[in-house]
Amino acid sequence: MDTDLLASYCGLLALASGTIYLGSHASVPPPRAAGSDGEEMERITAEDAWLFPIMGSITLLGLYAVIKYLGPEWISWALGWFFAFTGAGAVWKSLNALAEWTMGDTRWRGLNLIQFKTPLGTWSLRSVSLCLMPLAAGTVFLYVRWRTALLTDVLGVAFALNAISLMKLDSFHTGVILLSGLFFYDVWWVFGTEVMVKVATSLDVPIKLLFPKGARGYTMLGLGDVVVPGLFVALALRYDHQRAGRPAAGVPYPKPFFWTQMAMYVAGLAVTMGVMHFFQRAQPALLFLSPACVGGFLVENWWVGGEAWAWSDEAQDAARDKD
Repeated sequence: MDTDLLASYCGLLALASGTIYLGSHASVPPPRAAGSDGEEMERITAEDAWLFPIMGSITLLGLYAVIKYLGPEWISWALGWFFAFTGAGAVWKSLNALAEWTMGDTRWRGLNLIQFKTPLGTWSLRSVSLCLMPLAAGTVFLYVRWRTALLTDVLGVAFALNAISLMKLDSFHTGVILLSGLFFYDVWWVFGTEVMVKVATSLDVPIKLLFPKGARGYTMLGLGDVVVPGLFVALALRYDHQRAGRPAAGVPYPKPFFWTQMAMYVAGLAVTMGVMHFFQRAQPALLFLSPACVGGFLVENWWVGGEAWAWSDEAQDAARDKD
């Protein structure tokens, strides 16, 4: 293996795992405080997890039919604009979170609140948040104009960070259902048909991470292979946070489940890249990532006596709200 390709694999691995690391920490609920800007997170239940492969298959088949019979040009154009508009919000929220982390919670809540009255109600923004809007909009404008790999990664990372930090699995049971169902989904649509590869290579939209491999193009990883395992890794971190007594932000605490999941993700993705390189064809990453993450959790859960399997993140949120 030449050094350019090895560097590309390592870079893509670092980009994906770094995104999961940051998104997981952003998913840990901060202590309730007056004037806090806490945001309601989407809850994924076991019933939702069963539907993910079905809804994903319907969407994938719909895109494939449009590409096959109408061509990829107009659907790429429409989806490009859709992801551009939603990407502006994703980049802005990511910049907002970075600014809040940099300044600290106390200084952040001390900033002026600027209120806007609209027909839909009154909106409040911190002054720094308002200043970051042009930067987010400018990033998206550059993407629409040039669509470089760097700008694709900026939007892709922003989408993934927001998904991992805002979408919460309600339990490890739900996470195992989700990873298991999407394991079969990924394997079937990659190995059983041409649908997944055709859609992925035909659409020029920021739902992937890219890393250059010299003059030979880019290595690519779909955002689903970051977000889906990332939701499970984030759940593991929230479990560690709860086991440690929900310490305040900035206070270190043991993270055994989180670090196990991070190690399993890195190992699973490294195996995916190795198999892809050996066979010189696209591989369903969840074929390796799902068993790695689920297997790592089951072994560690057995080691601690099975207590994690019965834990509910939703119940912990309810208890936190009463504090």
